[in-house]
Order: sequence, then structure tokens, then C-alpha cells
Amino acid sequence: MKVVIALGSNMGDTNSHLHHAIDELGKSIEIRAVSSFYKTAAVGGPKQDDFLNAVIVGESEMDPLDLLVAMQEIEVLAGRTREVHWGPRTLDLDLIACGDLVIQEPHLELPHPRAHERSFVLEPWFEIDPGATLAGHGSIRDLIAALKE
Repeated sequence: MKVVIALGSNMGDTNSHLHHAIDELGKSIEIRAVSSFYKTAAVGGPKQDDFLNAVIVGESEMDPLDLLVAMQEIEVLAGRTREVHWGPRTLDLDLIACGDLVIQEPHLELPHPRAHERSFVLEPWFEIDPGATLAGHGSIRDLIAALKE
């Protein structure tokens, strides 16, 4: 199934953190496309440095919850700690979508509940998959346009 994963980092060597995460994700999924890296202002949380963001699109036969666990292990390997909600982090990996699955569980919501509001997810995703849609929200193109209104 098609999977969309957003990557972000705003601590340490952000470029290296993202490249390493892409390499590690490639062990769990078949990566089809990687966006450019985008520098964006932090959204929510305390005042902090800008993020370096990217999106990957891939294929996976993994159960979405198992994929999420694998992603969280990659975050920990990169030094991620969860001390401040939406605080600075060496690596943030968000599972944005798994096909058209809609999941509402305590540890996993698909599609990601705020993806449709975040240009730092939508714009890199659109770059590599311009015909994409987000289940329950519509085309990525239309979502980006709505954010610019």
C-alpha cells in the first residue's frame, strides 16, 4: 500500500538527520520518491529554531501500527526525546497516510489529523506526487490552495 511519511528536524545537523532517517526508512518500506528539503518555521509549541522538512512516498506491506513503531525507533536512534509537546527535536517522523485507510485509535490516527492544515507537509508531498489526495480532505493541490487563501 502507498505510504506517505513527513520528516522534520530542527536540532543538530538537521540535514544529516533527515538523510539518515530516509536511509533507515528504506529498510522498512520501498521508497518511491523523496521531496526536496524545505526550511520552515516551527508551528505550535515553544519558540524554537526553524525546521528542515521533507516528505517521502513509498510502498509498504507493513501494518500501519507496526510501521509507526518502526518510525518511532528511528526517531529514538536519532536522539529524539519527548519532553516538551511540539518542542524542538532532532527528528520527527509522522505517518501521514497509508493508502486511503481511515484509522482512529489511541496511538494512531490516519490520515494524520493535522496534515491538511500544514503546508510543510502538503507542499513537499505535492512536489513528488502532484495527483495525490488525502482521505477525507481531497486533493493536495486544493488543500494547498485553501491554505493560501
